[in-house]
Amino acid sequence: MSELFGTLPDGSPVHRWTLERAGVRVRVLSYGGIVQGLEVPDRDGRAADVVLGFDDLAGYVACPEPYFGALIGRYANRIAGGRFPLDGRTYALARNDGPNSLHGGERGFDKRVWDVTEVEHGLRLTRVSPHGEEGFPGRLAVTATYTLDESGALRFAYEAVTDALTVVNLTHHGYFNLAGARAGDAGGHELRLAAARFTPVDADLIPTGVLQDVAGTRFDFRQPRKTGAGYDHNFVLDKGVTASPVEVAELHDPASGRVLTVSTTEPGLQLYTGDYLGEPFAPGDGIALETQHFPDSPNRPEFPSTVLRPGEVYRSETVYAFSVR
Repeated sequence: MSELFGTLPDGSPVHRWTLERAGVRVRVLSYGGIVQGLEVPDRDGRAADVVLGFDDLAGYVACPEPYFGALIGRYANRIAGGRFPLDGRTYALARNDGPNSLHGGERGFDKRVWDVTEVEHGLRLTRVSPHGEEGFPGRLAVTATYTLDESGALRFAYEAVTDALTVVNLTHHGYFNLAGARAGDAGGHELRLAAARFTPVDADLIPTGVLQDVAGTRFDFRQPRKTGAGYDHNFVLDKGVTASPVEVAELHDPASGRVLTVSTTEPGLQLYTGDYLGEPFAPGDGIALETQHFPDSPNRPEFPSTVLRPGEVYRSETVYAFSVR
């Protein structure tokens, strides 16, 4: 079902859709493709919202920087210096994160109103990003399909086509707290990642280009352990790029018994422990598990490519599944 959620300062209406299946309820906004709510049961069958967000549209407009639950593009994560070379040209982007471009620039996909249509067990969000938007080349037509499967798993399937050479990196930026969105610090959640390497970063959180082994470091999540704080890093998933989603991560809240399992086609996963979250939340209240290509890939030819050419179709898929134990 859908309902009017609010009106933007320019008068544009924003609608909210509610999906429900297998005991899972999801609320999605046309503004930013935001997953505003995600209710799942605990081991005793009690439902709670497990993603951070706001109760009204004004909250998202006034506090955009944490990107609560948003669809991120054209380029998720950071591009160093807000510049990248492509086919002999250098493109300049908005620098909205110190010297860097972050999550598509000052007005990325997370701050746009999407066209939404209903599909079986889900929604299809579409938008055309014109050539030059936020400095990116090419007219990019994007489709993001959100569905709930028969088990209540939330699936994000992205497609995009372009009329000119460009770069694309899309992701979902949900912050999870499996104890409940208002339960406080999520640092006690246990995380497992199928990643034997990560990409170390400089002072501006830009990868150095090294793929470093996690063994013997605080980045080793190959066996489940508490996340704690202090992470905003990309992990190099062991499986690489795949045609269909492969399980890469598990997040577990021992208190409620809720388990989140992440599967993806992407080669990387950004772990952000929410160290800089602000009101109405506190640092560490949510954990982001952003499936993606690596940060700054347009400036790193040794990383998996994010280049999209005319005639090609960008495809990416990620599944967030829930269970208890």
